[in-house]
Amino acid sequence: MYRFLLAISLIGVLAFAFLDTSISHEPGILVNGAPRQEVVQAGLLFMHKDYLIEPLATFDAQARVLSRKRYRLGRESDLSPIDLALGWGAMSDENVLKHFSISQSSRWYWWRYKTLPITKKEVIYSSANMHMVPADDLVKRQLMRIQEGHIVHIKGYLIEARSEDGWRWRSSLSRTDSGDHACELVWVEDIEIVQP
Repeated sequence: MYRFLLAISLIGVLAFAFLDTSISHEPGILVNGAPRQEVVQAGLLFMHKDYLIEPLATFDAQARVLSRKRYRLGRESDLSPIDLALGWGAMSDENVLKHFSISQSSRWYWWRYKTLPITKKEVIYSSANMHMVPADDLVKRQLMRIQEGHIVHIKGYLIEARSEDGWRWRSSLSRTDSGDHACELVWVEDIEIVQP
């Protein structure tokens, strides 16, 4: 009996791990505006864990979660345990997204397509990979609940993080860049699921 219950439990755990938990939506643009940011006064510094955090710009975004990736290894995961690939405008529209295969690895966001429904420039301008730095444990728990397809509202700052040994990690401040150093490093003070 014990072995039977153990086997059922293991099957349940494995089934849950491999279930597709993404949220589907009807066609149409779900998020009209791009993330908003405003440069802040230089010199606003605070400590978080063993890192000096410098806010570079305020950050306020509503976006569709295109993909999420949990990280547990590497120095960056100490600060940012999860990345969210986010989309707005055309990249929040199911009619567009159905043409893409989206994934994340090594702190990058990848998109592939068979037929490109919009220009590459529109993809770059309407989506981004963002490294999420939770301000506290409550925000971290909220971040871990996020699923692909959720519409989320995020408030916080774009930041630079530094340590005493000279290591640093700086957010992009551009909506139009791509490639290396193009990701946003977001100090998340609040995240809300606007639409499941």
